[in-house]
Amino acid sequence: MDEAKISEKDANKTKNIESNNESVSEILNELARYFVGDRKVLEKIVAAILASGHVLLQDDPGTGKTFLAKLLAQVLGISYHRIQFTPDLLPSDIIGTKVWRQSKSEFEVIRGPIFANLILADEINRAPPKTQAALLEAMEERQVTIEGETIKLPLPFIVIATQNPIEFEGTYPLPEAQMDRFMVELSLGHPQSEKEVLKRRLSWQKDDPSKEASTVTNNSKILEMQQSLETEVKISDELLDYISAFAECRKDSRVLSGPSTRGLISLLRMSRAFAYVQGRNYVIPDDVKAVYSISLSHRLILKPEFEMENLNPSTIIDDVAKKIMVPK
Repeated sequence: MDEAKISEKDANKTKNIESNNESVSEILNELARYFVGDRKVLEKIVAAILASGHVLLQDDPGTGKTFLAKLLAQVLGISYHRIQFTPDLLPSDIIGTKVWRQSKSEFEVIRGPIFANLILADEINRAPPKTQAALLEAMEERQVTIEGETIKLPLPFIVIATQNPIEFEGTYPLPEAQMDRFMVELSLGHPQSEKEVLKRRLSWQKDDPSKEASTVTNNSKILEMQQSLETEVKISDELLDYISAFAECRKDSRVLSGPSTRGLISLLRMSRAFAYVQGRNYVIPDDVKAVYSISLSHRLILKPEFEMENLNPSTIIDDVAKKIMVPK
């Protein structure tokens, strides 16, 4: 009897995984209908969302960062708010404030734009550190505190932030604590076929066709997939050793501060999520290899002399990875 129950439970798990894999494929296919770019980048962004993580997009202007965020919200079927970060933006402009209502003789909470499932923090480094810090509690705890009152944010809660890597005038670098809360840092890059973008623009007859995309999932389905990922994707002790070994980045002579423990946990979560997106309920070394750079490089702070040489942190991650024995 017990064996029958276990067998039935395993069968249900298999069906659940297959159903969720179909949903992931539908999400990616619908995104690819409108976004001309590397499918692997889309897979990594979807993996980060399924791993309940936040995404930092660092890229040149005009590569489709804002469009992709709007498209994701439409395809996933979740609420979306865009917050334009500017030097005069205040924390209360993001999280909200309390207003005295004379008629009720009480304070009323006015919720800010952060109360949505997907937040686009556009040009996040244009706001001063005090305003950037308004996101810290929200990104980590999925809640905000408005004048002493703590309010839970809607789930799922995802922040996609953008910043321009080539324009530094009037910007404020993100502090280490802020960077550490992003699960991954990605660059969309320019599409391989610019002509394909132009052809699609002609067929859309508008610059922003994101509202025309089909809605594939909803809040509850995404939460179900996030829970399925947590409970059903297996990883071996050998791969845990492999992931743990990336802590060696901290000892590199070029590094002032290496990835935190949160960073290694993010690498674990991304590895499992990437396996899930590939249609597997187990992690292989290639999953870790696919995401270690985007999960860790933005958490490295280089020594000034190497930063002045414009050394890319991903180069250090790659150097460390070459010294780590890959499990078979």
